[in-house]
Amino acid sequence: MMKNPRQAWREAIEAYSKELRLPMIRGHLEEHVQEASQQDTCYEEFLAKLLEKECDARREASRHNRIRLAEFTHKKYLEDLSTDYLPEDAQKKLKLLKTLDFIREGRNLILAGNPGTGKTHMATGLGLKACLEGYKVWFTSVPLLVNRIKECRAEQTLRAFQNRFEKYDLVIADEMGYISFDKEGSELLFTHLSLRAGRKSTIITTNLSFE
Repeated sequence: MMKNPRQAWREAIEAYSKELRLPMIRGHLEEHVQEASQQDTCYEEFLAKLLEKECDARREASRHNRIRLAEFTHKKYLEDLSTDYLPEDAQKKLKLLKTLDFIREGRNLILAGNPGTGKTHMATGLGLKACLEGYKVWFTSVPLLVNRIKECRAEQTLRAFQNRFEKYDLVIADEMGYISFDKEGSELLFTHLSLRAGRKSTIITTNLSFE
């Protein structure tokens, strides 16, 4: 029995979509065919809508992937931040920080204050916003970062780690000063932060005074 020509074309589209890894087109083809038929949509609009759905899905998947790879300990968004409890200086600068211009310009940010003043929440919120806007972000605590550097050096994988560390658009180093470390740790931390200086952004949160 001979196939209906339209059915044959649909099967071909599904096959091509599978080969080209276009799951949204394959999954929503029938829905868009019926919609186009009802609305008498032109071929160009029909194709554009199919491709738009695929692009939207890929962008969303990329956003989720960037957030996953950032290794946030908690997902704390800026929208959930209680600004009334922030120090006055932080309240004034938050609007500017939300533009993420400091990342585009490769500038660093130090959030200093007592425990419970919203430093980690603000840093995480800025990091999540950066992920959503297409930046590569990595979140870590300062003690974990120092230990990671030492481990990579012992395993002779330090250069590979440095290459990754330099390429992040934003590194968030949380909790500087909560746990002390030795002179070697201090030197390793300084050396690695220097790799990013003037080119990529770093946020440091600390309970130490700026001095």
